[in-house]
Amino acid sequence: MTRRRTAWLALALAGCVASVQAARVAATAPVEARRPLLWKVSDADNAVYLLGSFHLLKDTDYPLPAEIDRAFEDAESVLFEIDPAAMVAPETFVRIQAYMGYGEEALTLSQVLPEPTRDRLETLVKASGGSMEALEHQEPWAVSMGLVLGVSQGMGFRADLGLDRHLMARAAAAGKPAGGLETIDAQMQAMDAVPREEQVRSLDDFVRDPRKAVRQLDDMHAWWRAGDVAKLDGEMRAEMAEKTPASYRLLDVERNQAWLPQVEARLDAPAGQDTLVVVGSLHLLGSDGLVEQLRATGRYTVERICDACVEASAP
Repeated sequence: MTRRRTAWLALALAGCVASVQAARVAATAPVEARRPLLWKVSDADNAVYLLGSFHLLKDTDYPLPAEIDRAFEDAESVLFEIDPAAMVAPETFVRIQAYMGYGEEALTLSQVLPEPTRDRLETLVKASGGSMEALEHQEPWAVSMGLVLGVSQGMGFRADLGLDRHLMARAAAAGKPAGGLETIDAQMQAMDAVPREEQVRSLDDFVRDPRKAVRQLDDMHAWWRAGDVAKLDGEMRAEMAEKTPASYRLLDVERNQAWLPQVEARLDAPAGQDTLVVVGSLHLLGSDGLVEQLRATGRYTVERICDACVEASAP
């Protein structure tokens, strides 16, 4: 697994786990014009706005582009990967922690990791004031998540500023109904099912050179802010599909397929029930993404909503 994909996957995991503990903090720093990853899918009666999220953001990422504000205001309801009520339920974090461990397997992290990887991890953990003993009962994917979360926080990223958390709070304040496309258990089962070999490779990638993860997280954030579909698709999604096909199938393809009928049900609902759907950006990209899957049905009009894109293409 490449370091870029390692950082993206761990960032997504960290955003999920950290979000259940975080309260939204308002941020109003002015920013330059940006290109949101936003599409409108519509039939004769309804529209679904598909918005690509970044799960951890900085205060300088706000206010949001005007296109997102318009889509939010137009939508009668909002769908997220996980129901906002489940994200803040007291038992949720306990359930997540259970998935981080080895369950009935009598294993420890030191038994799972190759010795060179374990040694690099121990050096890194000790340098930050931690201990290997505290990690022994966590699976490699959970350790990777914790490491990237620590790095991202040091760079100014915060779960309570993530786009999902921001829009969850905004929907609650506006009285808009909000729901989820999957349960916490379904999401964690998909993550936990990633082959252990790929989990170990991902962790080893990080501990070999943590500074590269910092640069690559910066890249991913910049591509997201710029709405750079080509970079995110080519550098992230397509690379994941080629080099870690099992992870790609479990975390992207199968979840997209499970979400697709739910999105179409919103379009088939009685007229006047537009929906904003907020999911991780990679779920919208490529031939397996929700955008192209909906376009391929031939039933809907699909367009990207991007003011700056239109301005840039004008003569």
